[in-house]
Amino acid sequence: MSLDWTQGDLREGLRSFRSGFFFEAHEHWESVWIAAEEPEKTFLQGLIQVAALFHHLRRGNRVGAASLLRSALRRLDLYPEVFSGLMVAPLRTAIRLWLEALDAVPQSSLPSVPQLQFTVTGESC
Repeated sequence: MSLDWTQGDLREGLRSFRSGFFFEAHEHWESVWIAAEEPEKTFLQGLIQVAALFHHLRRGNRVGAASLLRSALRRLDLYPEVFSGLMVAPLRTAIRLWLEALDAVPQSSLPSVPQLQFTVTGESC
C-alpha cells in the first residue's frame, strides 16, 4: 500500500493536523491505519500518536503527551529519513525537542507544533 497524501482520509488528516485539529487528524489517519499493512501500518501509528499527543497537551496532560511522544519516536525511528513522501528526519528532530521541553524541570516553554514536510512530489498536499 502506498500512502497518497493528496486523497481521502490521509489528505483530510493532514489538513486537520496543519489547522490544529489534532483529534480530527487522529481520527482520519486511524481510518487508514485500520486497513494498512506493514510497513505503512506502524508508520501511520507513529503519526497518529503525534496527533494524539497534541490533543492531550491541549487538555493539560503533559505526562500523557510525553508518553505518546516516546512511543511515536520509537515507531518513527524505524523508518528512513523520507518515507512515503513524508520527511521523517525533521519530524523526529521536532519530537526530540518536544520531549526535552516536556521533561524539563522546571517546565520550559514548549516549541511550536512540528510541520509535516513532504518531498517535492508531496508538496501540493
